[in-house]
Amino acid sequence: MNDFWDFFWLLVWSFFFVAYLMMLFHIFTDLFRDPELGGFAKVVWVIALFILPLLAALIYVIVRGQGMAQRAMEQNQRYMAEQQDYIRNVAGTSSATTVDQLSQAKSLLDNGAISPDEFAQIKAKALG
Repeated sequence: MNDFWDFFWLLVWSFFFVAYLMMLFHIFTDLFRDPELGGFAKVVWVIALFILPLLAALIYVIVRGQGMAQRAMEQNQRYMAEQQDYIRNVAGTSSATTVDQLSQAKSLLDNGAISPDEFAQIKAKALG
């Protein structure tokens, strides 16, 4: 019976420890992501997080929690904009490939290597 409760409390404390570590990682990420916070203030927060870790983490979340959410949203918006730019660039390359396919198919049609029906199939596939 004692072994069960020991294991149960081990699981509970492990959960809280992992949650605390995740909170610390988010705090450190936010701390060094914030361009408005000066170097001295960052050093003070880091020292506080090492000396009184749980208390400093709770104070950080209370004092700077709203800013953490805003900075995370801004970072996500930057990532999405970069991803959309990348997709546009890749899609632009794909359009050039489609044009190349159609020009090659047209030259094959002009040379008599393919029939007009085959050209129509290639065109539909390239544009579809």
